[in-house]
Amino acid sequence: MIRKIFSLLDNVRLKKKLFISYIVVAFVPIVIVGVYLTEQFRNHVLEQATEQSYNNVERIKTQLEDVVQRPIDISGVLMSDTDLSKITNTQFASTYEVVEAYQNYRSFRDYINLYSEIYNIRFYMDNPTLLNNWEFIQITKDISTSAWYNYTDQSGLIYWGYIPDETKKNESFVSLVRKVEFPLYRSKGVLVMNINPAALQNIVRQETFDTYIIDSSNIIVAAKNQQFVGKQLSELDFSVGRSDWEIGQYEIEVDGHPSRIIVEELKPQYSQNGFKIMSIFTIDSIVEGAERISVQGLLIILASLLLSMVLIYATSSLLSKRILSLVKNIHKLGTGDLTVTSTIAGNDEVGLLSRQFNNMVSSIRELMDRVRDTENQRNQLELRQGEIKLKMMASQINPHFLFNALESIRMHAHIKGDKELASIVRMLGKLIRKNLEVGSGSVKIADEVEVIRYYLAIQQFRFGQERLDFELHVDEAALETKLPPLLIQPIVENAVVHGMDQVLEEGKVTIKISLEEDKLQVVIADNGTGMDEARMQQVIEMMNQQDEVEGTRIGLRNVHQRLISIFGDEAGLHIASKPGEGTTVSFSVHMGGQTDV
Repeated sequence: MIRKIFSLLDNVRLKKKLFISYIVVAFVPIVIVGVYLTEQFRNHVLEQATEQSYNNVERIKTQLEDVVQRPIDISGVLMSDTDLSKITNTQFASTYEVVEAYQNYRSFRDYINLYSEIYNIRFYMDNPTLLNNWEFIQITKDISTSAWYNYTDQSGLIYWGYIPDETKKNESFVSLVRKVEFPLYRSKGVLVMNINPAALQNIVRQETFDTYIIDSSNIIVAAKNQQFVGKQLSELDFSVGRSDWEIGQYEIEVDGHPSRIIVEELKPQYSQNGFKIMSIFTIDSIVEGAERISVQGLLIILASLLLSMVLIYATSSLLSKRILSLVKNIHKLGTGDLTVTSTIAGNDEVGLLSRQFNNMVSSIRELMDRVRDTENQRNQLELRQGEIKLKMMASQINPHFLFNALESIRMHAHIKGDKELASIVRMLGKLIRKNLEVGSGSVKIADEVEVIRYYLAIQQFRFGQERLDFELHVDEAALETKLPPLLIQPIVENAVVHGMDQVLEEGKVTIKISLEEDKLQVVIADNGTGMDEARMQQVIEMMNQQDEVEGTRIGLRNVHQRLISIFGDEAGLHIASKPGEGTTVSFSVHMGGQTDV
């Protein structure tokens, strides 16, 4: 499938191909990403609003808990109030005694004056000698049959309800209802404390979203819009048909707008029921700003894409025009017109092709001119090659002639009785033969040692034994080990040529070759003039240079570079030297368990 698509694209013009590529690679992905980011932004804003709503509900819950905690604490104090127990259980003989007792008992009035959360306090008691004075009220049949009164008999816990207050023109208030028992008198009464509606309204008045506080009978006891206070929750449009709202989050339509509802519950301590807190916000109102910004962003993106499409189309048209002009010139060249010249300017790829085309045409013209002289040049070249062959043949030296001449000299010296000279000539011949036979393969340590021995013997003959002496210490185990050729001999030559240069007597070169496990150690030491620290650093820097420098110790540098390239950085030469004490050059290589490297 992919091959078919690419084969189809091969037949499409460059201008259309660029335009299609832009649509596929840029336009469509950017639009998709823009829509995706818009949706994510919208969801993020909605989640933030939901989180804010949860935070608001938690704050309202905390504030409501603080408000209802005050009457809870006061009711606890009144349950153990001896004055209240005495006044409600005394059988008064006259109205005067009752009125006097009422005047002396000020706890209810003091609590109302001290705490803004408390709106009214009244106590219901079955004592015929008491008078109704809006604080102490006789229990009538209507009261004893009311729902809120019966809740106090079901348990000893506090009941919260939206209860009408006969002392306040039957206006309903959120009230604490608590049974108060008097064990000493084996009697009981009911304490009712109204919560100040202003305290509840203050909790929800400043909320951003529509917020409701609902009692256990689904009556709205506080709302941001105060006109809903006292209504059943089921009377609201969004709650029609729902008998109860569980704690959680809901998404429904409110007044035709998608909305989100957060429901939380508060059950005060020592209470058998509590309150629900409901926060409602319309999704459109939350995401309206985000959607407006998103639409503006999408419009900007689309405008930018359309502008870029126009620029892409114009650029591709200009590019196609220049390429077609170049194609026409190439067609003219193909017909044999060598005078064609491309006039396309610019420093882009097409301009570069135009200049290369002109260079190519110029080169072709020059080539055609050169073809005319080809035969003459070939004849001259053949003559020159013949001369070079003659010169090469004349300059060559036959190695057999050299070896035969040295052998004749050795035999002549032997016949004359000069055995030492004959031995030296023999060693010189073997040394030359060994060096000429060196190839690119590996050689045994034994063969390398033999060449070194010949070399040192010839140098000893040259300088004299009193000036040059040498020692060879080679492990038997190392003799069959193979190394690349000419790794040790150049170091020995360097020790003789440079180390013994200023030594007039008792010069000595020591060569030690040892093999321990798989590590070959080679040490060449002389007792020559040595080097100071500065000179030794120069030699080390020379060995590490990549290019050869005339006048430097090329032998050491060559060995050092070969060791590093074959065995790694740790296998290079190590030099130790002191003025007047000689120089030691060493290297060690890991054979890797092999004797042929």
